[in-house]
Amino acid sequence: MTLTPKTNPKPKVAVYKFSSCDGCQLSILNLEDELLDLASAVDIAYFLEATRTVKPGPYDVGIVEGSVTTPHEAERIKEVRAECKFLVSLGTCATAGGIQALRNFARADEYARAVYAHPEFLQYLETSTPISAHIPVDLEIWGCPVNKGTVVEVLAALLQNRRPNFPPSPVCLECKRRGVVCVVVALGIPCLGPAVHGGCGALCPANGRGCYGCFGPSSAGNFSALIASMMPHDRYPNETANLLRSFSSHAPAFRAAADAALKAASGREAK
Repeated sequence: MTLTPKTNPKPKVAVYKFSSCDGCQLSILNLEDELLDLASAVDIAYFLEATRTVKPGPYDVGIVEGSVTTPHEAERIKEVRAECKFLVSLGTCATAGGIQALRNFARADEYARAVYAHPEFLQYLETSTPISAHIPVDLEIWGCPVNKGTVVEVLAALLQNRRPNFPPSPVCLECKRRGVVCVVVALGIPCLGPAVHGGCGALCPANGRGCYGCFGPSSAGNFSALIASMMPHDRYPNETANLLRSFSSHAPAFRAAADAALKAASGREAK
């Protein structure tokens, strides 16, 4: 898709928030100098995090942060899809349900009763699901929060009528580029880096922690090998499975790998 329509020199862009922490929208605002260039190239018509000014749709590009967790959001996302020609899911909440998708492994009503004095006033869905579970999505940008440079690359690619250039390598390669010592080898800490898409700059391993998988599964990730190599390093029961059931837990590859890890752990206990 090209963002240079014949009748309007500035394509109209809308940024929406669903259930999330706003961190990915803040990543856009943190573009600073790049944001000025972006504002000169596109018409930011709807972005409540940045301005109360709202210009009516339809919009050339819609950027959606957050997952669908309420009946209202399930209906609202259909309206968003109808008013946007090109729709982008922004961040791990929008692409995989986010950290709130942990509710998918339990009963949401039990959480509600434990936390709220009057849970009968709440309106929520039993699950937290990505945007793509409800409507067609044209492009996904993973991350918790997203890499702001990736957002610029996506918008620039659309302006130039080309495919975005996403880093194809996993987090492990980013560790190598930064000279970060492997936390698995050096410290015996489980890490999802071999099977997680790069883009974070190896933030967690650089701080002595294993990768949590917030940039989503790598298309080339070997999850069977990951489980086999990481589970012996578990520092508490099911650590590897719990890592897979964190930020990107609703991603199919992570769900299947977590189930396989739990099954393997159960088999070992049976012996």
